[in-house]
Amino acid sequence: MESVADSFLKLIKIMNELREQCPWDKKQTIHTLRQMTIEETYELADAITDNNLKAIKEELGDLLLHIVFYSKIGQEQNAFTLQEVIDGICQKLIVRHPHIYADVKVKDADEVKQNWEKIKLREGRNSVLDGVPNALPAMIKALRLQEKSKQVGFEWSNKAQVWDKVKEEMEELKEAEKSGIQDKIEDEMGDLLFSLINFARFLQVDPENALERTNKKFIRRFTLMEQEAKKQSRMLHNMTLEEMDDLWNNIKNHE
Repeated sequence: MESVADSFLKLIKIMNELREQCPWDKKQTIHTLRQMTIEETYELADAITDNNLKAIKEELGDLLLHIVFYSKIGQEQNAFTLQEVIDGICQKLIVRHPHIYADVKVKDADEVKQNWEKIKLREGRNSVLDGVPNALPAMIKALRLQEKSKQVGFEWSNKAQVWDKVKEEMEELKEAEKSGIQDKIEDEMGDLLFSLINFARFLQVDPENALERTNKKFIRRFTLMEQEAKKQSRMLHNMTLEEMDDLWNNIKNHE
């Protein structure tokens, strides 16, 4: 039976062969791979949301291939090797876990995160918010910003305070809507969404995953509504809102 090391070496061998022999693989650069890597990451995210362990395993394999692919290109350009990539992350994990590999004491996971951020600042970061990618989707970015600022104590004491902030932002959005000033409305809508993400965090809910579950639920129910209308030899655009609402509620009640 092959070991993990044997399987990893086989993947490296296949990558080398493809890079030398396959016309498509030979053409790829770090820039052409970028969009495919993003797509693979979202496919993994979908599999996680669906709790599809078989798909998670497959998508992890696709991402592992991309890591090996980038490292192969890096080696060709005399920029870095796969071994340097692995050694780099090993060293980072050792340095950033002094409670395991040194004599630092921590009482819980929150202290681990706080130490992690302190170490990154000592490594040359200018802000605890550094490292949050600009290209992250806005909801995930908001969550990461909140999690990072928490590590220096910039945090609400309890979820009741956060909910009060949500209600405050709702009132400010209503006032902005009355003003008719679109920029102000957009600003207040952003503030409300940011506070809701904060509340989700206090509920230990991943807001991105929660919204995606609702998206999937909406797609499922709306598609069933279209199918039910078709059974009645009707089309949704010819139905009243009340009729569509009846279909929607019937589907919802049967779930």
